Amino acid sequence: MTFRAIRLFKTETGQETRFLDLTDADLMDGDVDVRVEYSTVNFKDGLALTGRSPVVRVWPLTPGIDFAGVVETSTHAGFKPGDRVVLNGWGVGETHHGGYAQKARVKGDWLIKLPDAISTSHAMAIGTAGYTAMLCVMALEREGVTPDKGDIVVTGAAGGVGSVAVALLSKLGYRVVASTGRKAAESDYLTGLGAAEIIDRAELSSPGRPLGRERWAGAVDVVGSHTLANVLAQTRYGGVVTACGLAQGLDLPGSVAPFILRGITLAGIDSVMCPTPRRTEAWARLARDLDLGLLDQMTERAVLGDLPALATSILDGKVRGRVVVDVNA
Repeated sequence: MTFRAIRLFKTETGQETRFLDLTDADLMDGDVDVRVEYSTVNFKDGLALTGRSPVVRVWPLTPGIDFAGVVETSTHAGFKPGDRVVLNGWGVGETHHGGYAQKARVKGDWLIKLPDAISTSHAMAIGTAGYTAMLCVMALEREGVTPDKGDIVVTGAAGGVGSVAVALLSKLGYRVVASTGRKAAESDYLTGLGAAEIIDRAELSSPGRPLGRERWAGAVDVVGSHTLANVLAQTRYGGVVTACGLAQGLDLPGSVAPFILRGITLAGIDSVMCPTPRRTEAWARLARDLDLGLLDQMTERAVLGDLPALATSILDGKVRGRVVVDVNA
């Protein structure tokens, strides 16, 4: 039996993308075989598919850091055939064959059983982006940022993490300020997700002062660089900023002033190696707190053949919300 997959190959000038029919002999080691139903496209997937950043570290490799599907065979004590599962991260799509294939073999320790309320399609509409957004919300809550404390700013709000973060925070009662580089085009979209105010990313993306006017009780930042530095500088006393992305850059050209003068907390959010108990909690919270109707509104559908073009689009900031990839279509 064969299955369809994307494989990336290293070349003398960079890398090459091939669509191939593979067999089980082409899979890597693992104790659970999954019939993949859906995958998705995250910023990291865009980097891997285009080769703009050295995400892929084993060649050749099937990319795709996410997938959802049904267990076919398992020697892992926690899973049996027929279980619906989701995978996010753990180096899949970087050092282990990923989700852009109709079949995957992985370690059962990397999998999470899907809550009954979430289908495999919705799981990939959420994907690493939405799961990361939930981790950000949970971090704000752990640090005591409640809706009565003030506004929460979400940067890169029209993207995957941002869109889900806006929807989650709004439903939980927070007043959300959405920052986007596409204010004119995306205002109605973001307002529909629950944003109370839309600001242009230009307000945050240029070099700023070490301390600014106190504006936010908390933040979800996917951008990094000057944007993150400005968000920190404008966060209220005792506020919390969650950082989970680098769309503008890896650097943080700010100062210690917000930390030592306002007691700001900068909470780093890692989705790749996040411990299983916290992953399980995040998916349970998504089942409870994410409006699946809003999720559908922010989701587009694609097939494996669309991925090369989508990879470029997501890096160029042209993908709104989430994309579900039907690997069997």
